Amino acid sequence: MYAIVEIGGHQYKVAENDVLFVDKQNADDDKLTFDKVLLIKDDNGNVNIGTPNVEGAEISATILDTVKADKVLVFKKKRRKGYQKLNGHRQVMSQIQIESISTSGSAPKKKKAAKKDDAPAKKAEA
Repeated sequence: MYAIVEIGGHQYKVAENDVLFVDKQNADDDKLTFDKVLLIKDDNGNVNIGTPNVEGAEISATILDTVKADKVLVFKKKRRKGYQKLNGHRQVMSQIQIESISTSGSAPKKKKAAKKDDAPAKKAEA
């Protein structure tokens, strides 16, 4: 079973016991839940696609660590003017482990097509 979930504006394909790095998550305790689940595929091959999210689906995760990513260097220069500037940035990341993928168990309901009237609509005369 796997799911596609949106965390911090990024989409991740996750399965149970996966460990991944995401942007820093602010949480009082180490437990997180994500409800923006875009797609779930179960072990039987059934795919549940959300519009835009799968209703009742939830992903539980645990924060393992908070680390800084590799440094990204930004170099600015204006030619022939003697202007050079070097900046570095290290993004703070949270290492999380996916504990469980749960769904409400109900399949999405298909909307019934509206019945069309056999007679065409009458035009109003002015």
